Amino acid sequence: MTAQEIEITVVPRIADIGQPDWDACACPEAAGGAPPRDPFTTYRFLSALEDSGSVGPGTGWQPQYLMAALQGQVIGVAPLYAKSHSQGEYIFDHNWSHAYERAGGRYYPKLQIAVPHTPATGRRFLTREGFEEVGFDALVQGAVQLTDNNQLSSLHITFCTADEVPRAEALGLMARKSQQFHWCNDAYADFDGFLASLNSRKRKNIRKERKTAQDFGGTIHTFTGDQIEPAHWDAFWQFYQDTGHRKWGTPYLTRAFFDIAQETLRDDIALVLAQRDGRWIAGALNFIGSDALYGRYWGCIEHHPCLHFELCYYRAIDIAIARGLSTVEAGAQGEHKLARGYLPTPTWSLHWMRDAGFARAVGEYLQAETAAVEEEIEILTDYGPFKKAQIEEQQ
Repeated sequence: MTAQEIEITVVPRIADIGQPDWDACACPEAAGGAPPRDPFTTYRFLSALEDSGSVGPGTGWQPQYLMAALQGQVIGVAPLYAKSHSQGEYIFDHNWSHAYERAGGRYYPKLQIAVPHTPATGRRFLTREGFEEVGFDALVQGAVQLTDNNQLSSLHITFCTADEVPRAEALGLMARKSQQFHWCNDAYADFDGFLASLNSRKRKNIRKERKTAQDFGGTIHTFTGDQIEPAHWDAFWQFYQDTGHRKWGTPYLTRAFFDIAQETLRDDIALVLAQRDGRWIAGALNFIGSDALYGRYWGCIEHHPCLHFELCYYRAIDIAIARGLSTVEAGAQGEHKLARGYLPTPTWSLHWMRDAGFARAVGEYLQAETAAVEEEIEILTDYGPFKKAQIEEQQ
């Protein structure tokens, strides 16, 4: 059996693939009711984006899902989108697009295999158990062929796993190394156990920040599953809009996404809300994987010192320890996370350029960028809050 024997189809609606086949490839570990490793590549999450209008016409994210089938059985899928801009990706290629267009080319539309608006690492070439290698190869080759046949500038795969990189490079894709800040659970019994791993100054600072935050004059609650109520989303929508307008200009997700989340995603969510004088005033939205907690959105309608750190970072650590999760991924950017126990961690993306000359230029850029990223990770890690022995063990 080879990749050439597999039929690749482009499907404009995830419903046309169907939840059983999609999830058999995306999260086979969840077939018995366990949490998926990656909640963002599940059928329920991607269909929520589509059904809510958060992707689709007018958004710059047009679904073009890839489906690989062998003798009528779906053996692989990939969340592929035609992009008319580079927003909501968190792996920035604006300089590439400007250079390509200055040279007379048309950079957009491009193809993107990603979870829209979600800078969380996970598998991007999703295969049914038993078809991991041949399904992977077929999906990569199919995505490249689709890009080439339609004379598009490029194909991008963002926040893929490190395991996907070498096989994709062998198939002609270029790897790009970036970094985020992640918290790692060293089998801590509780938050105090985590604090004990820090140097004295950082430990005192975190305790001070937590006390300052908790003295804001209200209470903090964590809700998940059936504890989450529609009224909580009414409040969180206000927070999300405030952050969206300040950071991006226009929030990526529609209001309907949160209504769908209440129906189909609430078991995947840990929602941390702060309440004061009878109203919700701030919140942080986390998604729960089988071994990681993913911090996604934060917002507020009242500003209180250190409340952001408490809801987004320290409560996330509390949740991860309580659930025995090994990692908290706190989203894109933010060197301020370093002092709060989140260390720089490599992330990966993959790229294919149709124009050979442009591909060479991008390849040279990536070599230099990789060296810079590795140096930055090393320097930032040395500035981390952990005792030196602890840092060496985590490395």
